[in-house]
Amino acid sequence: MRTLNSLFLACFFVLAVSAQTRSGSKPISEDQENYAACLRGSTECNVATLTPDKIKSVTEVSRKRNLGYCMDGSTLCDPTRLTPADAKSVQMSRYRRNLENCLEGAASCNTLLIDPKDAPHVRNAAAERNFNKCMEGASTCDLVSLTNEQQKTVQAAVARRNLDRCMDGSSTCDPLRLTAQDAAKVKAAALRRNRDRCLDLSPLCDPLSLTDAEATLVRKNFQRTNLSNCQLGLAVCQPLELSAADLLSVQTAFKNRNVEACVRGRPTCDPSLLTGPDMAAVAAAFQQRRARSARPKPSQP
Repeated sequence: MRTLNSLFLACFFVLAVSAQTRSGSKPISEDQENYAACLRGSTECNVATLTPDKIKSVTEVSRKRNLGYCMDGSTLCDPTRLTPADAKSVQMSRYRRNLENCLEGAASCNTLLIDPKDAPHVRNAAAERNFNKCMEGASTCDLVSLTNEQQKTVQAAVARRNLDRCMDGSSTCDPLRLTAQDAAKVKAAALRRNRDRCLDLSPLCDPLSLTDAEATLVRKNFQRTNLSNCQLGLAVCQPLELSAADLLSVQTAFKNRNVEACVRGRPTCDPSLLTGPDMAAVAAAFQQRRARSARPKPSQP
């Protein structure tokens, strides 16, 4: 009780001195400043000027501070200053910290300090962590440490992940690990992806893998797309792939675009393709543009 009272009074004194220093209401003596520095454990403390009662208070505060360091596992801990009871408390705190580290698989775990009664819990926690790593496909997985049931579960998880990669067409797919049923699913998925690429006219399309019905569908899609490109006058147009009816439609669209270009006076106009009525329309449009350009501009006020 006397120790607690001393600690309380010491802390109260430090706070009071700090408050006086901040407020500046009352100047404090040099002895008070030194006492406060000693209570804080400051290097500015001059223990030679302390009274016996103050030395006792400073000693109690210092021991309490050291005990806190030791309980927290700080490198500032001085175990030689601990009482037998405090040393026992510090040892128990240290053991609990190490046990928690071992249960969590921390690198700071020291298994040599684990009590035999807690060793099974540490081993079970390590086995559970290893099992989870194996289930996730981690490179740190230790397959040898797994039980027979765990190995079966892990192998099933590995097979599922491989099947997912194969279904997605991943380059990391291992087809040798597939069952006959899974291999059939993967092949069907690959054919569907190829069909979609062909319908999108992708250069990655493999036309040899298409069925007759799929090839017919892809061909029709290509013809529709090519016809649209040709009608728009795009550079990707392939006129040799057009049917006679489609070629006539494309020629009509080209003539219409040419007439429009000539009417608007664009450089893409090809006058050799204009008919008599087309030429008259072009001439009329030219006269209109010329008349608008010759019209006087309204004067500015």
